[in-house]
Amino acid sequence: MGNIFILAAVIMDLRLHKPMYFFLGILAALDIVYTTTTIPKTLALLLNNDNTISFIACFTQMCILHIVGLFECLLLLVMAYDRYVAICSPLHYTSIMNNKFNIQIIVICFLSSSITIVSSSVFTAHFPYNGPNKINHRYCDHFFLSRLACTDITPLSILVMCILVIFVLTPFLLVILSYINIIKMILKINSAAGRWKTFSTCSSHIMVVFIYYLSLFINYSMYTVDTYSENIHVIGSIFSTILAPALNPLIYTLRNKDIQEAVKTFIKVIL
Repeated sequence: MGNIFILAAVIMDLRLHKPMYFFLGILAALDIVYTTTTIPKTLALLLNNDNTISFIACFTQMCILHIVGLFECLLLLVMAYDRYVAICSPLHYTSIMNNKFNIQIIVICFLSSSITIVSSSVFTAHFPYNGPNKINHRYCDHFFLSRLACTDITPLSILVMCILVIFVLTPFLLVILSYINIIKMILKINSAAGRWKTFSTCSSHIMVVFIYYLSLFINYSMYTVDTYSENIHVIGSIFSTILAPALNPLIYTLRNKDIQEAVKTFIKVIL
């Protein structure tokens, strides 16, 4: 609901028709897709013991989940670049972060994420699955699904590692580099009030980046150790599929007055 309110506010409120809020609306949409892809099936499993899923549905869920995951990594990098341009090159901000560029970069992020994940998923789908058909998880994750294949998955593991380096690790390092330059620029501001005001414009994004990558680290670090129980894997997945998408709207609404006012206006309209 929090992400729906933010998305609706960004669309309806003309005050939020700015690049920063455009990207925030995309982030809210991704979080909505992320949670609706995994949580309904998890609830069906826990409440109704509905623990079966078709082959096609499983791979569809896996594709959507990982497309959104890669897309969000790239989007967080784009949002960091937006803050970098706003703070380090304010006079060129409107010319660089124009509507055409914003739409193009989002399309590029979506296409690159989709092509990468669909290609790797098609590769995985053509493996022989003639053995165990039980996924020890609450949704179809690539790590658990690939382990059911009755063949050597070393080439796939190498491919996945390359994808993680390109789409997860590299954007994270570039985000850090962006904020190093932003902090250098902020320290050049003479007044403490000016430094704080400038830093506050990107503090919410820093918190979102930290929570998102921390959840990914907790989730996937648990996958690398076979001795962990199934429940530990489930607990790890909660961080990335539930907590991070739920905390994002709270972070932005609590620390941004424009978002607060827009959400209040939207709530008044629907009530």
